[in-house]
Amino acid sequence: MINLFRNLNPVNLFVLAAYTLFMRIAIFVNLPDQLNFEFLEPYAKLLIQIPLENSFSVTANLALAAILTFLQAIIFNRVINNHGLMAKPSFLPALLYITGASLFTQFLILSPPLICNFLLIWIMDKFLKIGKAPNAMMMMFDIGMIIALGSLIYFPYIVFLAMLWLSLLLYRPFNWREWLSGLVGFLTIFFIIAVFYYWNDNISQFYRIWRPLVNTFPSKLRIKYDDYLVLIPVSVIIVLATLQLRENFFRSFISTRKAFQMLFFMFIIALISFYTKPDFRVYHFILSVPPGAVLLAYYFSNAKKRWFYESLFAVLVVSIQYFLFV
Repeated sequence: MINLFRNLNPVNLFVLAAYTLFMRIAIFVNLPDQLNFEFLEPYAKLLIQIPLENSFSVTANLALAAILTFLQAIIFNRVINNHGLMAKPSFLPALLYITGASLFTQFLILSPPLICNFLLIWIMDKFLKIGKAPNAMMMMFDIGMIIALGSLIYFPYIVFLAMLWLSLLLYRPFNWREWLSGLVGFLTIFFIIAVFYYWNDNISQFYRIWRPLVNTFPSKLRIKYDDYLVLIPVSVIIVLATLQLRENFFRSFISTRKAFQMLFFMFIIALISFYTKPDFRVYHFILSVPPGAVLLAYYFSNAKKRWFYESLFAVLVVSIQYFLFV
């Protein structure tokens, strides 16, 4: 299957669509009793009223999640190919994106982080363009606004604000205007929200929005390790990809090296940002799928022994299906 997706053949779109449904068989066979979807954070609902909590049936919720994941995979694939991060243009990024977005049952439902992945792929594209832009001020301003919009949907998305300065450190010489422009873009959105709260004599509630940022990082996590055994084959592929990346690191373009460093930081931020939401759910970690899928796709794009990488991918898919069913 990997060999099929190593080519940029339009027919692969149909195979990819079928694969998206295949990876969701388990949840369609064992439908949940009820699924709720909250599109916005409570502090944004005062400004924007979109009552979607009970608008979708369980089947509609799952079907819409599958469609959104497929669309994200196509957009993600185009972004990665446009920036030349793989050995050659292919559908491997899309394939691995859908695979990563199917790891856990909660990844398969409609959720705020799933919606935010559209924004995450968007800012990923913009970050990858920073090094080529003569002036990054407007681009950073746009990214700041996108992060603010994402924070209205899902508050932990706000932690990606750190990516503004990490990416500038990687790609650009110091320019204080560029360092400030992203923050100004972010504050523009929240200034509008603050004004709205003030008009409604509710400014004290606005200050409470920021409280989760000072949450202490949990020292203990309640994890059922049996549920995360599916991550073993993923970890093996990540290790192999890291070794492959290290081997090719100094032979690749400087822009490619910086891109993978930027994606590494994005992956880490996606993982640790859960601390801002004490009642976080597993679906939070779908935010780590876009940067993680790049690394997985990189391995399969550069792997040499067909029998090995095809077997490894088969083990990954079988593991995912097994743990989704049990």
